[in-house]
Amino acid sequence: MQEMALIGDIGGTNARFALVKRGSFELKDILILRCADYPRLEDAIRDYLDRVGATGERTPREACLGFACPVHADEVCMTNNAWCFSKRRVKETLGFSLFKVINDFTAQALGVPHLLADELIPLKTGTSEPHRARLIIGPGTGLGVAGLFPGQNNWIPLPTEGGHATFAPTDDRERELLGYFQEKYGRVSMERLLCGQGLLDLYRAHAALAGKAPLYNSAADVTGAARAGDALAEEVLLRFLKILGDACGDAALMIGAQGGIYLCGGILPRLVDWLQRSRFCEAFTHKGRMSDYNARIPVWVVNAPWTGLLGAVEALHNKEVE
Repeated sequence: MQEMALIGDIGGTNARFALVKRGSFELKDILILRCADYPRLEDAIRDYLDRVGATGERTPREACLGFACPVHADEVCMTNNAWCFSKRRVKETLGFSLFKVINDFTAQALGVPHLLADELIPLKTGTSEPHRARLIIGPGTGLGVAGLFPGQNNWIPLPTEGGHATFAPTDDRERELLGYFQEKYGRVSMERLLCGQGLLDLYRAHAALAGKAPLYNSAADVTGAARAGDALAEEVLLRFLKILGDACGDAALMIGAQGGIYLCGGILPRLVDWLQRSRFCEAFTHKGRMSDYNARIPVWVVNAPWTGLLGAVEALHNKEVE
């Protein structure tokens, strides 16, 4: 029997696990487990392996897991749940001969080359240069930003903390928004605005600037109200997507992303129709003397459920990923 490897994509709420055969990208036995149901990572892994019958002689000896938190040290502590673990201890306890731990957005980036054509929704036309960097970016709990470069033998991920770059307003309304957020937070990063909580905060800021009482208490409520015709919620959602276009265009210039832009995460696939009617593409391209440069770069929305798992498969035996 060909030995299977354990693959995982673990966020603050859910842990997604799968098995793969060596040399294959076909995900098998995908399960989603609630992190809160397990006191430790090891408990979740053991339960998953029990559920899919991967025990005894079938127990995986190799694993690669992506986590939504910093992972550079041996001790890894999740940002949005209670799990903390030692990479060394988990490897020894579960008997792995190979145990890789990567950041979840690195996994997103590494998964992009393995997506099918129908899992990419074109947002902006352009020419993808085959030997140039790609940009993977997307709002979720925070704003993830990563690069990807085609090396001679392997895909090379370029992890960044680009979501924490400073927000730069481009018009009078955004200067008003900057003042509002500076009073609340001091320094204002792109991530303050471009995430789920950021969308809600943008709504509250717009309401305050308009002298209105806010009616909604979640990002989902704001997007639902926009779809239902609430003028203020619609203005907020379109502003959110315009600022995202600014951020993507800036990041494209910073890493020379002539290989294309890939918009990832759980928020944007549900907003494709709004992206298409928003000023995203205008903001992405409008970069003064470099406008022609960005105008040539294509943009896609990633609409695939297991991009992070595919990226973990890529990372498992990718010598560019430690």
